[in-house]
Amino acid sequence: MGDKTAIIENKSQLVDYLASGNKPKSEWRIGTEHEKFAFCTKSLKTLPYEGDKSVSALLEDMSKYAGWSPVYENGNIIALTGDDGSSVTLEPGGQVELSGAPLENIHQTCKEVGTHLDLAKKVAADLDVSFLGLGYQPKWPVDDIPWMPKGRYKIMREYMPKVGTLGLEMMKATCTVQVNLDFESESDMVRKFRTSLALQPIATALWANSPFRNGQPNGLLSFRSHIWTDTDADRCGTLPFVFDDGFGFEAYVDYMLNVPMYFVYRDGQYIDASGQSFKDFMAGKLPALPGEKPTIADWEDHLTTAFPEVRLKKFLEMRGADGGPWSRLCALPAFWVGLLYDAQALDQAEQLIKDWSLEDNEYLRERVPYTALNTDFKGRTIGDFALDVLDIAQEGLKRRGIKNAQGQDESKFLDPLYVIAESGQTQAELMLKEFETRWKGDIDHVFKEHAY
Repeated sequence: MGDKTAIIENKSQLVDYLASGNKPKSEWRIGTEHEKFAFCTKSLKTLPYEGDKSVSALLEDMSKYAGWSPVYENGNIIALTGDDGSSVTLEPGGQVELSGAPLENIHQTCKEVGTHLDLAKKVAADLDVSFLGLGYQPKWPVDDIPWMPKGRYKIMREYMPKVGTLGLEMMKATCTVQVNLDFESESDMVRKFRTSLALQPIATALWANSPFRNGQPNGLLSFRSHIWTDTDADRCGTLPFVFDDGFGFEAYVDYMLNVPMYFVYRDGQYIDASGQSFKDFMAGKLPALPGEKPTIADWEDHLTTAFPEVRLKKFLEMRGADGGPWSRLCALPAFWVGLLYDAQALDQAEQLIKDWSLEDNEYLRERVPYTALNTDFKGRTIGDFALDVLDIAQEGLKRRGIKNAQGQDESKFLDPLYVIAESGQTQAELMLKEFETRWKGDIDHVFKEHAY
């Protein structure tokens, strides 16, 4: 599947593309991504794209350091690529994202996060800019947040209001931490997909960190997670078909063929194909490009335009967590690696969810953003289940037995999650308490206390 310019003639090529992600366990890697808000340290406002204190200045200054190369679109710097396969990219409202290199263990991942944040903070300090680790922009209305000049975002911003009420909030005002993980075979992918999809609300609860909007409590603990429930039903959600008998690569291809398109990328430009059909594209009948057929690169692009809680490409993406502090950026890959990369842990996690129904999955998807660990479920709370899941992940990481120079294995990265689960208090609830007491209702405190 190396040739991205190959013309797609039939569905089997799309299935083969996903199947080409199969890797022996010795080649499984960990790719961690996290987003953060950049803001002016004095005014607290989100950064504009251009100017002395801006997102473009931040990227230009970072590009001067060894190992980073700038990427431009229509003359605007929009990303950096790293020599090691990592990249720094921009979300629509100027959120700065590190997409990490594929690494072998969590010690390396946490070092990568630390190295990136050290450089980002060093460059930002010279511009009098800071970064905020939350799941949702706590102070500024969405209309006050500037758009980044990326072609695909212009198409998405015009389409989003047609299909949901919170799509622009998702684009401009949310931050997440994700991990991308490998699978060995189609059956291994199916087990990992089902298990991680069912358990995604546990992650949403543990990482809940977005309780403010427009300077006030928003009534939820993970407003970021809730936003996805009213962004675009065609491309979000809990994917009930993943639990159907016979689910595999082809069923996911069928799902993606029914997800309306956003764009086609040609000669450095994004062509608006919003709402059009990839099936029509394959038949040479795409209104945006009559007579043309898609390439593998077009399929790769299309796969990035669905936003379910777990997403399949040549790997699986875990998408349920709010952005947050440094320690929880390292904890997210540890959590999912512990559950999915150890055979015994995966067996135990499957046993835990085996009698959860599709209705259970929908209930948790809807309720957990409001009540997080205190969500009632099967006579217990999600906090009780979270402790069970953490124990499974911890043992999985211990069995991996990958130690740092101090002799600690990867399970140490779960420590912040145990604090949350055992206390029953998410970061969101702690901040709400601070807001009501020590901060005296002044949201500006969050920018100092939760900056990186």
